[in-house]
Amino acid sequence: MDELPRFRQSSRKFARAQRQNMTRAETMLWRAVRNHQIDGHGFRRQTPIGPYFADFACLARKIVVEADGRTHKTADAKIKDTDRDAWFRRAGFRVLRFPEELIIGGLPIVIERIRAALRET
Repeated sequence: MDELPRFRQSSRKFARAQRQNMTRAETMLWRAVRNHQIDGHGFRRQTPIGPYFADFACLARKIVVEADGRTHKTADAKIKDTDRDAWFRRAGFRVLRFPEELIIGGLPIVIERIRAALRET
């Protein structure tokens, strides 16, 4: 079997590590969207899309769902998130961002917003 290029190997390791070390909110959200539980739509977690990794993505509907924890609240992180979201939009994806506090305290609201976005695409 051909060896993967080094950057692909490190990307796979990064994604695997992220999947194994999910936050509480990410775990809750993953349990709600995995196995086609939202109207039959499939989601992947920590999946590479271009130069980025989406927390969760429905590739068939081109929707990216991000769970934003405290690391996303700094000014530098907000700039990076804005650039990242712009890249996803240019690639045809719709980006949904939810603060982890909302996921933990209001998961049904988050699921309904995801469901609505899936209906709109």
